[in-house]
Amino acid sequence: MTLKIGDFEFQSRLFLGTGKYRTFEEQKGAVEASDTEVLTFAVRRMDIFDANQPNLLEQLDLTKYKLLPNTAGASTAEEAVRTAKLAKASGLCDMIKVEIIGCPKTLLPDPVETLKATEMLLEEGMTVLVYTSDDVVLARKLQALGCHAIMPGASPIGTGLGIVNPYNLSYIIEDAKVPVIVDAGLGSPRDVAMAMELGADGVLLNSAVAYAQDPIKMSRAMSMACVAGRLGFEAKRMPKKLTATASSPLTGLIG
Repeated sequence: MTLKIGDFEFQSRLFLGTGKYRTFEEQKGAVEASDTEVLTFAVRRMDIFDANQPNLLEQLDLTKYKLLPNTAGASTAEEAVRTAKLAKASGLCDMIKVEIIGCPKTLLPDPVETLKATEMLLEEGMTVLVYTSDDVVLARKLQALGCHAIMPGASPIGTGLGIVNPYNLSYIIEDAKVPVIVDAGLGSPRDVAMAMELGADGVLLNSAVAYAQDPIKMSRAMSMACVAGRLGFEAKRMPKKLTATASSPLTGLIG
């Protein structure tokens, strides 16, 4: 069940965001309960060069995790690239999640700036994971550029609406030559299991865990759903039928 993204390999297919938790204790417990190997965070929301600057990551043993900085807050390709270079210069990771918001109401990504930033960062030799909408054509163009993973949203960021367009996600997954990590909008273990059963290679969660009444218990539930959904996908479900079929044998019946 190894997930390979560029030169990186992971056993867990659940990526976890580090923001929005009410307390350090909830964040630490949720991270541990998730069995994740990848933690993502917005570079622009923390001073990565100031050792005295408090941040939510300081409570964690970061030797256990691969950090995935993201460019949240950027509105242009140039801003995203500058943020990514800052993260790389700080020694965080050569892996970056490109996130360029184009609409403040829906928080949907700007496709034009996203394509530009992806191309620029690939030229820098970075491992590029790209947050995008569930646009099949855009996903294809990002792959053509050489991105290392596509991260389509299930629904708008932070809504918890779940997968609103399973057909587009399915098309993206079927076409994909790189891992597909479903990112944004997932709200429950059911959503995670559904994403994985569709064939997604992984999921990224934040609000669904951080905003739960019990983030630690929800984190564990999400982890189990991720594993169950992946196993279900690999097992290949039975075909659906319009008529009933007896589960007991019809031969050798007692008169």
